[in-house]
Amino acid sequence: MALRIFIGWDSREGECSDVLAYSLRKHSSIPLEIKYLRLPDLAFNRTHDPLQSTEFTYTRFLVPFLCGYQGKAIFMDCDMLCLGDIKELDDLKMDGLALRVVKHDHRPPEKVKMDGKVQTVYPRKNWSSLMVMNCDHLRLWTKQVVETQTGGYLHRFQDVPDEQIDEIPNTWNVLDRMDAQTKLIHYTSGGPWFDNYRDHPFGKIWLDYRDEYRLHAAA
Repeated sequence: MALRIFIGWDSREGECSDVLAYSLRKHSSIPLEIKYLRLPDLAFNRTHDPLQSTEFTYTRFLVPFLCGYQGKAIFMDCDMLCLGDIKELDDLKMDGLALRVVKHDHRPPEKVKMDGKVQTVYPRKNWSSLMVMNCDHLRLWTKQVVETQTGGYLHRFQDVPDEQIDEIPNTWNVLDRMDAQTKLIHYTSGGPWFDNYRDHPFGKIWLDYRDEYRLHAAA
């Protein structure tokens, strides 16, 4: 059975989702079923939050609902690049767990990010940017809950017992840098697809993968 992966999709950076999907498939030793969380496809009824930085700020929490609350699925922000075999995350045991995440202590100094969006600071920031989900244990995230609950409630995993939230190796969600051990780089403030971040110190590798993706797509 293919590993289900849901990638956030935003109309301002749609190619990012394509590049991430390409990088996942390039390194994967297992079959992948990759889907994008496009707002027009989701019949999502939530008032726009002026603090949300992407179109998938809230829709990521629909993944268990979209999977019928069955099996395992992974959610990923689109502003990532995979450099390792995602099978490593698929192999992690989920018995008795609801989630696995990288438990960042992320306190960004910037006041703005991406294309001028406000940079917010809150507990468990970026924990929800990469989630391995045991969908059966996340029945509390109903469509109605995701459409109505606060951002704090959702992104801090309120009402998910702490003992059901385990870790992913931190090499799988490395924020704005990379080294020889990095399996996945996450461009949290903005990547080289934005004019303001063309000179990101680790932007060239993303641009190289983008060029590979474009050649592959055109073939």
